[in-house]
Amino acid sequence: MTPNLSLVLALQLARDVVSIETVSYSMSTITKRDLVVRISNETGLTQQQVFDVVQKTLDAVTLELAQGNTVVMRNFGTFEVRQTKAKVGRNPKNPGQDVPIPPRAVVKFKPGKEMKEKVARILPVIQQQGQVDQAD
Repeated sequence: MTPNLSLVLALQLARDVVSIETVSYSMSTITKRDLVVRISNETGLTQQQVFDVVQKTLDAVTLELAQGNTVVMRNFGTFEVRQTKAKVGRNPKNPGQDVPIPPRAVVKFKPGKEMKEKVARILPVIQQQGQVDQAD
């Protein structure tokens, strides 16, 4: 598979995964392996093919960010590199001692419109779960 075709297929799969409606709100951690298995089951591709596409997508996004580029995935979100300001921190062992923290590059993610709308639907579940946690 050519590199450009791999990226196109990866972006198509990513778009399709984002468009999947999830009925259950289990609030669990999903790993890359979980996504690979799910996409493999839904597309009929082997897990290795899906893993390769997902990994190439992540590698491409990482490479572009490392070069200072912004990565936009419509309806999913935007990844961009920003610089944090230099600041002064405190040494926890010696609170009177200032520790300079240099500026650094960090990745920021801004969710797209579709993702914002879908994630907003889970707010009542999160609030209810917060009430249950507080009662414990």
